[in-house]
Amino acid sequence: MGVLQDVSEQIRKDGVVGFSLKQLDTFITRVTTGMNWNDLRALARGDEPRRPNPRLQVHSESFVFHIKPSYYHESVTKLTHTFRLGLLSTYFFFLEIITGVFLMIFYAPTPERAYGDMLKIMSGVPFGEFMRDIHRLAAEGMVIVVTLHMVRTFLTGSYKKPRQFTWLTGVILLLATLFMSFSGYLLPWDQLAYWAVTIGTSMADKAPPPAVGNAAKLLLLGAPSIGANGLLRFYLLHVLFVPLLIVFVFFVHYYKVVRVGISLPASEEEVGQDTAKRVPADKRRYYLPDIFTDEMMVLGVVTFVLLAMIVFNIYPGAPLEHHANPNKTPLHTEAPWYFLWIQGLLKLGDPTLMGVILPTLVFAFLAIIPYIDFNPSRRAKDRRVAISLFMVALAGFVVLTWMGTPHFLVESPPAEEVVQLMLPEEKAGPVRQTEWYKLTVGEWDTRSDNATASFELQKLMHHYAHLIEEEHAKALEKGLEGLPNGYGKMIIEDWQPGLKKVTMRVFWTGKDGTEQTFEKSFYIHEEAGYARH
Repeated sequence: MGVLQDVSEQIRKDGVVGFSLKQLDTFITRVTTGMNWNDLRALARGDEPRRPNPRLQVHSESFVFHIKPSYYHESVTKLTHTFRLGLLSTYFFFLEIITGVFLMIFYAPTPERAYGDMLKIMSGVPFGEFMRDIHRLAAEGMVIVVTLHMVRTFLTGSYKKPRQFTWLTGVILLLATLFMSFSGYLLPWDQLAYWAVTIGTSMADKAPPPAVGNAAKLLLLGAPSIGANGLLRFYLLHVLFVPLLIVFVFFVHYYKVVRVGISLPASEEEVGQDTAKRVPADKRRYYLPDIFTDEMMVLGVVTFVLLAMIVFNIYPGAPLEHHANPNKTPLHTEAPWYFLWIQGLLKLGDPTLMGVILPTLVFAFLAIIPYIDFNPSRRAKDRRVAISLFMVALAGFVVLTWMGTPHFLVESPPAEEVVQLMLPEEKAGPVRQTEWYKLTVGEWDTRSDNATASFELQKLMHHYAHLIEEEHAKALEKGLEGLPNGYGKMIIEDWQPGLKKVTMRVFWTGKDGTEQTFEKSFYIHEEAGYARH
């Protein structure tokens, strides 16, 4: 009764509106741990805070802001110093969690249901395809950003004392990020995922000695080959164990960053000195509101770019190929793009040496760099050897990545290669990218003008003829027979309602003077959605 009487007296004294505003102000002060409505307005306008500064109280009493320093050295807050790469990697990880939880609701990690659930997500779940595209785009963005974060740290010499352990935890986060992305590769249970993961797990089998390699593969897959056990294990790794590892190591990493401080530009410190924790009063830039608004602006721009890439089809979307088939290996199977450099190494020699030992040594060397680099200077002019070695390593990475693609040491018959380029077994290709209704029914020949075909189909036939000539020339350069007098045909039939059968035929003159033929048939559904890719 006493509380109600006090409330009624306050209402009579201040009025309903005044009383409500006071209660709202009290609520805001409690939520922000010290800042009232006027403080928030001053913060938004960029006004000077009142004294004592309530914005500093937030850092000491708020759970969210407690982990953030109340101020930074102005030199480390410039966008060109860190490019906010650490913030972006964290943001992409949170996007992965949010979109991943959404996708988990509609997905079961079994071979019987996985592929069907992916189809359901893409066609029958509101915003399902959108969330899947965001999830895949953020995953690839996270790999790129974490890698660039490591590169930036190396080039600025920020791994040197007293940040050796911070660098080591960063290497662990890089490896965890790569493995989290790789473990999610299998979950769609399509041909692209199945065989890409097959390539990856085959490297585990090559780990020396053989007993260790075989045990590692069995531990990953739960069987000699990928099946129900492997899919479940990759699912648990992707949604539980690896994210937990990332969260734990991230907090250790971030604690060290805050504890030691972000390194200043090398030009502002004497060689061998580290003054990141000693921030003069006139060099301080407070987190609230300056850094906070900068971070929100960066995240806003990145979010806009992500959404624009998906909405305007700049990003082709997360692929979903044919159902996984252990009995049929697609032509030109590739590992995920960030592991193509290892696939390139595998083409050079022994799989144990090139696929296991050498990559392990690369990451081990990456981890111990701070402990073997005794040069106290972080200035570029004093680190010519280190930076030159980095450029050599970068060039080697680019070349090995190219070697990992089908363009290097992968030879298939020219006719088969032509059909693969026009209508690949997996991915989209020019034919599937053509709108379904513009694939005019009929038999079309690269030697004619195909006047009754749609304009898009005429362009396809010109491209078909060009590929035949190109593959013939490539074969002749290698001393092979090629496709003499080569030409192609495309037969398009209405097979079922909403389904067209496309038969690709390549003709050429053999050594004995007879006409040779290579033929392959495909089926394209009206609702397949390849055209947007």
